[in-house]
Amino acid sequence: MDTPILLAIIAILIIVIAAGAWYFTRQLSTKRLKDQFGPEYDRTVERLRSRDVAEKELREREQRVTRFRIVPLPPDESRHFKNQWSAVQARFVDDPNDAVEEANDLIQEVMRKRGYPITDFEQAAADLSVEHPRVVENYRAACAIAERNQRGAADTEELRQAFVYYRVLFDDLLDGKAPAEATREHRFGKTANRSGFNKSTKGGLRA
Repeated sequence: MDTPILLAIIAILIIVIAAGAWYFTRQLSTKRLKDQFGPEYDRTVERLRSRDVAEKELREREQRVTRFRIVPLPPDESRHFKNQWSAVQARFVDDPNDAVEEANDLIQEVMRKRGYPITDFEQAAADLSVEHPRVVENYRAACAIAERNQRGAADTEELRQAFVYYRVLFDDLLDGKAPAEATREHRFGKTANRSGFNKSTKGGLRA
């Protein structure tokens, strides 16, 4: 076989092997990000309309959070926050508007204690998605209701949902881990009773 032909074949083989290695590496990276971020992966791809751009953003989130010193809460602080949450929850019946705002404030306080810098909502949600990807949607949903509440557009049932969504994230932050089984709707259904809220026959709430 002529040397030029042999060199051409070798060059083609190198290109094929390199392309295969690149594709395999990319697939592994995609699988890792999907496993890490769960539904947050799909949400980001849909929002950015590009898998490459979305995966770049998710990797950047991971790199940002690695610079934080995320720590679990000591048992005494965890009990303190649980007591605070119980007090806020008890106030929900008489003043759901203020209770939802206080729940959001308490979430942010717990985040700071865990080591998350609080700058703005979108950045906080992005940071949370790295360690708590399966419940961060609860945070987004609750904050969206809280914003409508500030405009006077949220009813009591929506405020109840916001409070329960906050509770899911609150529990997760105190536990220091993200339960694997959660979707927002699934967790909402399982958390409603655990959080102590039930609908009365007249559509109200009792704690």
